[in-house]
Amino acid sequence: MPLFRNATFEISIAKPSGLPPPSGAEIAFAGRSNAGKSSAINTLAGHVRLAYVSKTPGRTQLLNFFRLNNGALLVDLPGYGYAAVPEKVRREWSGLIETYLRTRESLIGLVLIMDSRHPLTPLDRQMIDWFAHSGRPLHVLLTKSDKLSRGAAAAVLQQVRRELEGFGPQVTVQLFSSLKKSGVEEAERVLGGWLAPSGLAAATDEAANKTKAPDQGT
Repeated sequence: MPLFRNATFEISIAKPSGLPPPSGAEIAFAGRSNAGKSSAINTLAGHVRLAYVSKTPGRTQLLNFFRLNNGALLVDLPGYGYAAVPEKVRREWSGLIETYLRTRESLIGLVLIMDSRHPLTPLDRQMIDWFAHSGRPLHVLLTKSDKLSRGAAAAVLQQVRRELEGFGPQVTVQLFSSLKKSGVEEAERVLGGWLAPSGLAAATDEAANKTKAPDQGT
């Protein structure tokens, strides 16, 4: 059975203090508010309304946890970068996202959603640079690839891979289309590798080493 099929909603969190105790490996999904994150999650899960899809960017205001059949969790983070959201709300979202990504021990990797027509915005680059140094893997989904010709989509994929190759093999990139349902199997292979016993152990060990590094020699 596909990795995300039959995922079920578990809990929504509005503040860092509300985070539940870890109860399984977690894969987080992040991205700009209009990049197609909710649609990508629904496509992977084979469910039209698992994650809320709004015509108004910036509507996902909570950390939403979805339980997978294997016991792991998919965590949908609030979209970032939507200017029409009040500054106070944006600060609250940023604090919630940062606290989760920085402190959540059960987080094993991040899926970053980027619109293939507008990849690597300054906020995307900031997220990649910050998270890649955590030692955990990061997988980029270049969504809405159906909006590009085959040649243009391939060129964007090559460009993004080239620009991110300095981060090493822990940062991977692929094309994805929720409309055409393309890229689903590739995404499942990558994320399934994170959840495999060997992949999970490697990601956990590397993240622990990265976390301890600043304290060594003091």
